[in-house]
Amino acid sequence: MLTEFLLLLILYFIFLWTTSWIRYFNNMDERFGDTVWRWSYDYPVKGKRDISNLDDENFVLLRRKRNRAVTIMYWVFFLSFFIFMSFISKILFFLLN
Repeated sequence: MLTEFLLLLILYFIFLWTTSWIRYFNNMDERFGDTVWRWSYDYPVKGKRDISNLDDENFVLLRRKRNRAVTIMYWVFFLSFFIFMSFISKILFFLLN
């Protein structure tokens, strides 16, 4: 039970770290917006079509870094969900036995 609690605490700090990176990337270019939970290609970029690597290489590289940070954030979130369920089940076993 203590290990799950420590893992949840560590994952919480990793989650805060990844969301701060996402906010940092959002502030680097106004085309990203303010969202933390969405990948940057989930919504249209201002202009007639999506920006490719040939159009704006710096933006595309920044978008890939931001999308990687969002993916890591989702992995941490789902991993913490499973560990939290294990933690809750051990608490229930302790209380019911």
